[in-house]
Amino acid sequence: MDNIVDALSSAYKEFVAAAANVLEAKELSVAQKTAATDAALENFKQRWELFRVACDQAEEFVESVKQRIGSECLVDEATGSLAGKSGQAATTGLPPISAVRLEQMSKAVRWLVIELQHGGTGGSSAHAHPSVPFDARFPEDAGQ
Repeated sequence: MDNIVDALSSAYKEFVAAAANVLEAKELSVAQKTAATDAALENFKQRWELFRVACDQAEEFVESVKQRIGSECLVDEATGSLAGKSGQAATTGLPPISAVRLEQMSKAVRWLVIELQHGGTGGSSAHAHPSVPFDARFPEDAGQ
């Protein structure tokens, strides 16, 4: 994470310095188009693109961390492992499920989302993926 922050900070400083160079070159050329102003503008464009790339990378990192934290919280809640932490009791009233079961449900939802994004109806996701069909019932109810 430190590397991402350092890269973003460095890209920002270079971008601001390039902007200052453009202003300085324009001032020195008395608002005339010169090779110096063209070079300063080109450098500014390059620094802008590098800054945008650094911002995109930082945003991707933040999104991946958010997803990982969300997934961990979901697994903790679903498996009941929060009940043992800090003396908290499970407040959902639902019986805990196994992490494997949660992963199966998560994959089923992802496949449905992908299918819906591609114009599918959502009813044929079991055929789109060759794995075992998803059963939404709790394991203790599935045999009944």
